[in-house]
Amino acid sequence: MKGASQIQELRIAMTVDDFEEAMAFYRDALGLAVHKEWHTPNGNGVIFWADRGTLEIVDVPDAESIDMVEVGEVIGERVRLGIGVHDVDRVHRALAAGGAAPMGGPVSTPWGGRNARVRTPDGMQLTLFGELDEGH
Repeated sequence: MKGASQIQELRIAMTVDDFEEAMAFYRDALGLAVHKEWHTPNGNGVIFWADRGTLEIVDVPDAESIDMVEVGEVIGERVRLGIGVHDVDRVHRALAAGGAAPMGGPVSTPWGGRNARVRTPDGMQLTLFGELDEGH
């Protein structure tokens, strides 16, 4: 990495229609730890701690290729939330049981990973990704 970055944290902020449903999904189904939570007369919020963050930028042709691998069709949305997990298949099942709508996968990808995509109850596309297990 060239030079030292001034950035200490990358945060994705999402506005949701049903705060309690989203809170339960990300906390209980996905298992993210609550870092900070607030409930004020002006509204509610929560910050989940996910340990480490990255920003992935791809061009439209690559995004379409990823859609085809993970979902089997071009979805074309500009933002996906990606969550790295140890067991994609297990977490995919848990999220479906927790209210997510499976979109595709789990699949073994051409780039050597294991991916699955769901649509969360608040409408966000969530890609689960991990290393390809020996059994797949």
